[in-house]
Amino acid sequence: MTPPPLIGVDISSSSVKLVELVMIDRINYIYRIERYAIEPLPADALQEGGIVNFDAVSESIQRGWERMGTRLTNVALALPAAAVITKKIIVPAGQREDDLAFQVENEASQYIPFALDEVELDFQVIRSMPDNQDEVEVLIAVSRKDNVEDRVAAALTAGLKTVVMDVESYAAQAAFELVERQLPDGGKDKVIALVDIGATTMSINILHNGQSIYIRDQPFGGNQLTQEIHNQFNLSPDEAETAKRSGNLPENYKVDVLLPFCETLALEVTRAIQFFFTSTQYTKIDYIFIAGGCAVIPGLNEIISARTQVSTLTINPFSSMDISSRIIPRQLNMDAPSLLIACGLAMRSFDPS
Repeated sequence: MTPPPLIGVDISSSSVKLVELVMIDRINYIYRIERYAIEPLPADALQEGGIVNFDAVSESIQRGWERMGTRLTNVALALPAAAVITKKIIVPAGQREDDLAFQVENEASQYIPFALDEVELDFQVIRSMPDNQDEVEVLIAVSRKDNVEDRVAAALTAGLKTVVMDVESYAAQAAFELVERQLPDGGKDKVIALVDIGATTMSINILHNGQSIYIRDQPFGGNQLTQEIHNQFNLSPDEAETAKRSGNLPENYKVDVLLPFCETLALEVTRAIQFFFTSTQYTKIDYIFIAGGCAVIPGLNEIISARTQVSTLTINPFSSMDISSRIIPRQLNMDAPSLLIACGLAMRSFDPS
């Protein structure tokens, strides 16, 4: 059964990002980015990943959708990883769907701190176990119903229907696979850190052969830079954010504000990697890819690379895609690192699972 065409919609703390993709070669998995939009959100619209200003979020979704000029009304949304409990279990292969669902519910009830009627639960068979073909690994994902319902209702108020609810880290991982293919030997056996630097949170997802082996969120992001601009140049928070985006700042901005921020950010990345080393058996990272709004800061790659001694690259999930004539390539290159999750969500259009 062919999944319905849909738009990937990423609701983050600072903006709503919408992406529409078309698959132009199903054999080689070649996509075209058809349309996208980024609509800002007020600073108080989300708190800890939950919607607190419902009207602002739904209006932002609607504005973005109208600006795209698309006819699609089905969307894929995602929850932040912090709002989702995930667990992998091993079960016998070849079970009927009903039996598997029963077993998953029993398993889930043992480790979630809520009653089952208070949560939304989903699961997916990930793979057969390499050492025992009679068993499969199943991923269970659980979130409180209000987390899911708030996002679905915000999209519905904007005139859109939610057909997929994903997890942000998994959506980012799906989009990253497009980039990983371009690494030598497709990144096989390499340990890769995907660092998404948003407005309030830096999310680190470390991958090895397509599997996530470590996830950590740290409370650090682009809002710290806005705050420093606000403090240093006596601007209001809104004026500071506008000046940050336009680059319209005094000459001493780069040395006195931007460079110290980048050094602190690089230190945060280094700390996250050290946490990874101390809590796993791994001792090396081969690549760092940075995403999110801060990823386009000139020279940030070099600063992180110098601090961590790891090859650091800015992610662009559209680098191997065709680009529709309605999109300005230069603008897309600037926006691409912020669109990683929305891109991964849009790819669910072509995922039969």
